[in-house]
Amino acid sequence: MTLDTPVGNLGFVFKAKKKPLAKIGIITLKDLLYYPPTRYEQYPNKKPIADTIADEDAVVEGKVAKIQNQYAGRKFTLQKATIWDATVEIECVWFNQAYLTRVIHEGDTIRIAGKIKYAGGKKSISVKEYEIISENKKPIHIASIVPVYSETRGLSSKWIRNRIFERLTSDIEFDDIIPAEFLETRKLLPIREALHSIHFPASLDEIDKARFRLSYEEILIKHLISLKIKEEWNKNLTSHKFRVKPFEKDIDKLIASLPFKLTGAQTKAVDSIFQDLEKDKPMNRLLEGDVGSGKTIVAVITAYLTFLNGFQTGIMAPTGILAEQHYKTLTKLFTPLGIKVELFTSNTKKAGEFDIAVGTHALIHKKVNFHKLGLVVIDEQQKFGVEQRAILREKGESPHVLTMTATPIPRTILLTAYGDLEVSLLDEMPMGRKIIKTWLVPNEKRESGYEWIKDKISKGDQVFIVCPFIEPSETITTIKAAKVEFERLKNDVFSNQKLGLLHGKLKSDEKNKVLEDFKNKKFDILVTTPVVEVGIDIPNATIMLIEGAQRFGLAQLHQMRGRVGRGEKESYCLLFSDNLNPLAEKRLKSLEKIFSGPDLAEIDLQLRGPGNIYGTAQHGRLEFKFASIFDKSLISLVRTDAEKLIKELPKHKLLRAEVKSSIIQKVSPD
Repeated sequence: MTLDTPVGNLGFVFKAKKKPLAKIGIITLKDLLYYPPTRYEQYPNKKPIADTIADEDAVVEGKVAKIQNQYAGRKFTLQKATIWDATVEIECVWFNQAYLTRVIHEGDTIRIAGKIKYAGGKKSISVKEYEIISENKKPIHIASIVPVYSETRGLSSKWIRNRIFERLTSDIEFDDIIPAEFLETRKLLPIREALHSIHFPASLDEIDKARFRLSYEEILIKHLISLKIKEEWNKNLTSHKFRVKPFEKDIDKLIASLPFKLTGAQTKAVDSIFQDLEKDKPMNRLLEGDVGSGKTIVAVITAYLTFLNGFQTGIMAPTGILAEQHYKTLTKLFTPLGIKVELFTSNTKKAGEFDIAVGTHALIHKKVNFHKLGLVVIDEQQKFGVEQRAILREKGESPHVLTMTATPIPRTILLTAYGDLEVSLLDEMPMGRKIIKTWLVPNEKRESGYEWIKDKISKGDQVFIVCPFIEPSETITTIKAAKVEFERLKNDVFSNQKLGLLHGKLKSDEKNKVLEDFKNKKFDILVTTPVVEVGIDIPNATIMLIEGAQRFGLAQLHQMRGRVGRGEKESYCLLFSDNLNPLAEKRLKSLEKIFSGPDLAEIDLQLRGPGNIYGTAQHGRLEFKFASIFDKSLISLVRTDAEKLIKELPKHKLLRAEVKSSIIQKVSPD
């Protein structure tokens, strides 16, 4: 038996639970042993029954004298057991657990945790937890410190705890993947000891030491994966070097023709990209910046240099709306220069000749013939699977790759999660972009908020109203659903205004029609789901009203408010939310003062965790079980070790195998 043994091969008890185990990510024995406690419960020390007092939480132990079910109604049962120690008897009481009479038997020694009751001169204990013990087995469910695990249907925390203990005390082969010199230098626990201490600690200090060891290992693997991917990218792939100097005047002329001046951050990003393109290895760069920070124009300049070097560009966007917007921007700029731009979406019937292809996933699924693909630009890369991105790259001979995202990435994450990419950050907004005034609107001011919006509409402004769901949720009844809210607003609130409805279930051409109508001012108000988040540019829209704002992450709210303020008018974002708790109110209030996406993402990361920022299906990069993304000193320390170890990896067989296995999982389809 090794750590790679599938749990289904560990015996019948595991085979019967294979599906629920898979549901919580436990596929192998290693997954089980590395399944982290969500918290720890501390029990009081065991005491003689005679020393217990009424209403205290206590732990007692004794032999079972008798146990029986008592029926107190058709659907209600009591289970009562009498136990005794060397001092006195006590009655133990459970509720509706009839199976206990088949599990606990007379003569068993049992440890009980619960609340002591005293009535009629007789002591009893209302049982919170019990454990049958023996001379050969120390208590693990009622000990001084007990791990508590995340559960799912069919898997209790107690079941998980039992299985982990059984395996940790069995004859598993534990080979440490961390080289001995690093274990010694960094004072790390051996892996078997670390796992035992994280699950069954004797003290809080043991937990800290175990968590440090396991965190170190997690971060080390993440860093090594990034460094290895970067190393392989640089070593195995070759690309055509682009020439920059001969075309500097053409590039300067294009930049001078723009109706705005590039920001310092844009200029710096262009310079970094050009330096990458001059090398004999393909570029692999991430361009990250807030909505409106000017990522598209950086991609335009890069595509122009690609054309001047005699190569084609493929630009892939996540939605038809965004692809069409890019297409219009590129066509306007490049048609006068004799550059042919072609749009490819699900509606495209026939592919023509082109220098730049803009499209959705249709770029990889339709017969788009790239004869000399030199640059791949992927907008909002986390919305595409790894496999999709790879297919587009394979349409050329190792083309340069520029990925872009408006999803704010916390600064603490960039190095750890995106270490395989070079990163350019657009942290300046173009001249003339106004700050979007943002207010958290209390419920009592909702009606006056509506009146203020009507006044703005009467002066020619347009409004987005965003709702979290398309249709009402049976479980979250307080959240405004777009269809229902649309009818309410149209009939009761804005009966004199024109309203449109946009959501993700509309077909692509239907979405485009709604957006075109809104852009052409056929609607005053567009009621929408978060489909509005990416790629919609309506210069006359000045108000973003977001219902159920507490349901969204700060980064997502920031992206949505970036959909207004695209023109010259003052713009506003109103956050509506019912029944806010203090933490949610604090989160949303931060939007009133902070207008940097990465800073807001950092706050959300601290308050909500990484999964809530990106959605686990999107990023796949931040799933730490033990480590904290905020532990900058540990991340920095491990990065130093990883940079040393990546050069020595061939001689560290186990660590090399772990990194290789993790890379295979990482690049499988998202």
